[in-house]
Amino acid sequence: MSSLGGGDDMSSASDLPFLGPRTNMDLQEFSRKPRHNVSVTLGELLKRVGDSTEETYNNNSLELGNNYSNIATPSSFPFILSFHNLSYSVKVKSKMALPKCLRKDKDNALLDDNMKMLLNDISGEAREGEIMAVLGASGSGKSTLIDALADRISRESLKGTVTLNGEVLESKLLKVISAYVMQDDLLFPMLTVEETLMFSAEFRLPRTLSKSKKKARVQALIDQLGLTTAAKTVIGDEGHRGVSGGERRRVSIGIDIIHDPIVLFLDEPTSGLDSTSAYMVVKVLQRIAQSGGIVIMSIHQPSYRILSLLDHLIILSRGNTVFTSSPSSLQHFFAEFGNPIPENENRIEFALDFIRELEGTPNGTKNLVEFNKTWQRKKNSNSSSFFYNGSKPSLKDAISASVSRGKLVSGGTNIDPSLSSSNVPKFANPFWVDMVVIAKRSMLNSMRMPELFGMRFGAVVVTGVILATIFWKLDNSPKGVQERVGFFAFAMSTTFYTCAEAIPVFLQERYIFMRETAYNAYRRSSYVLSHAIISLPSILVLSIAFAVITYWSVGLAGGVSGFLFFLLFMVASFWAGSSFVTFLSGVIYNVMMAYTVVVAILAYFVLFSGYFISRDRIPPYWIWFHYMSLVKYPYQGVLQNEFDDPLECFVKGIQIFDGSPLRAVPEQLKIKLLHNMSKTLGMNITSSTCLTTGADILKQTGVNDLNKWSCLWIAIALGFFFRILFYFALVIGSKNKRR
Repeated sequence: MSSLGGGDDMSSASDLPFLGPRTNMDLQEFSRKPRHNVSVTLGELLKRVGDSTEETYNNNSLELGNNYSNIATPSSFPFILSFHNLSYSVKVKSKMALPKCLRKDKDNALLDDNMKMLLNDISGEAREGEIMAVLGASGSGKSTLIDALADRISRESLKGTVTLNGEVLESKLLKVISAYVMQDDLLFPMLTVEETLMFSAEFRLPRTLSKSKKKARVQALIDQLGLTTAAKTVIGDEGHRGVSGGERRRVSIGIDIIHDPIVLFLDEPTSGLDSTSAYMVVKVLQRIAQSGGIVIMSIHQPSYRILSLLDHLIILSRGNTVFTSSPSSLQHFFAEFGNPIPENENRIEFALDFIRELEGTPNGTKNLVEFNKTWQRKKNSNSSSFFYNGSKPSLKDAISASVSRGKLVSGGTNIDPSLSSSNVPKFANPFWVDMVVIAKRSMLNSMRMPELFGMRFGAVVVTGVILATIFWKLDNSPKGVQERVGFFAFAMSTTFYTCAEAIPVFLQERYIFMRETAYNAYRRSSYVLSHAIISLPSILVLSIAFAVITYWSVGLAGGVSGFLFFLLFMVASFWAGSSFVTFLSGVIYNVMMAYTVVVAILAYFVLFSGYFISRDRIPPYWIWFHYMSLVKYPYQGVLQNEFDDPLECFVKGIQIFDGSPLRAVPEQLKIKLLHNMSKTLGMNITSSTCLTTGADILKQTGVNDLNKWSCLWIAIALGFFFRILFYFALVIGSKNKRR
């Protein structure tokens, strides 16, 4: 088989778009020219492979032969993404506002009302089978234009139109037929390349597609991305060695194209890569485009080899278009402008350097912008602008034809022919499937980093051992009662503080979550519920460990039933604390700030729990915080569990003096004092008379306003309450659109 790729060191098999392992497969050579005769898609090959299992082939080989030409025929309805007069501005904060009469607009960058123009009347089109690259210096508006085309800017703020085959794209439909690859590689570090892509397939591909076909799709994609040798390697992070930077970038692209989208947006996919890795990434994008898609990417300054892979360029300067055409037109364009590119000069470097020099002049790039408009009008009048010969196809027909060829697998079996917004499926899988896949992925990633749970488990065990040895076998004396109350207060508050270690869990996943939910990989509610469920095993382990270590060592009352109730309160405490910390991690995005806020709020919860100051003595204007305290309810519940035995006595006879200066008085004198007190009070008080029961202690500590069952249910309910708040925090905070 002849090599169809060239120019990179990926396997020749990977030069075939969406082509899986070549074992027992004979493919005829085909030509990619003209460019719009698109290559075979992954869906087409899988469909062909699936159909082939129903027939008998000699030597179990799949012979595409003449059938291959039928698969790789040009698209009957090519896609054209057009955008006209896109303008977008944002408010800027100025330290000192000048009077309007003294303000000056420079290149239309700052408006009279303190608005900065990020995009100014941008127009162009991207075609199926081609890569359109947006170039420019930092701050030129590259990423803003990509966001505008990908519907990541609010429709109220963005002026102009974006159409696909002449029809305005609805946001819901665009999410189904497109994918957006962020600049940063947002991946789970301890999953392998194959596992990462497989989980993406589980999210983006429908249940109707069998497990074997999903695996086949992943294997085909791995081959196309040139990741065969790295398939079993973990992604890695700062503390774990993994794949290279170029491989990470290709994996990031792969997870977003697993469903074979029609339109692919990428924000600087070559950023941070060496020249070879960057070239390999763009080579992959070229094959994706040739498989029947539109690829639109931003890039800072492409190399000569990368430039040869690009079909259409848009060069921006401070939000204005200074050039839009094919790379081959650069020399002609600047020659007509009066600044020809020297023969031995890199075309794109010359263009970008020249534009940067113009930006430093008083008039900026204003003349170049106007010349580009004139040049475009002249160019369009001299050449046909038609990409497709024949009647203009509708968006409905184009998408239907694309689906029939195997693209849009996530909606291929569900998209309604009418293509109305109400009929477009929002998610590929039902709620419970999303939840199971999320849980499986999180548990697999966590199991490969046992040190995270190990640190938390160690902290709980060490705390339990310290408390058990300090409060060893407390008695029922007045001093023992005081120490028991102190033990419960410290134990319950420590439980909540150990939950603070869960802060980084969501913060590490936050941007992965935002990327995946932006294009409806799964529901936010599925993520919240799955996140809650997978936290339960660790909560149970921590609760059992702490309860077993401390309960009998401290000498708490109640026997087995008392232990079980104490264990329930430990579970409720960890559950409420974990939920509270999870909610805060959904609101505060900075780790250090989140730790500061959590520690401060937990300190307030402990202060108002009723230990340092009883409920009856809290000022009325602070009593609301007492009932908001998460520590109040488990603290009050375990106290009632400890002191609810009506037959247990904690202060007898002369023990009444133990809490006063009279404790040093000889015992005989204490008995005489009791005798005198009996005469004065008119009652018989002996050394064995019970003076303080558990009910009296509960009354003294002010924890008798709720019974222990009420405290338990309230603590559990608070955990659910904060999980619900976490869901709403995700709904509000994970919106990816600019305002």
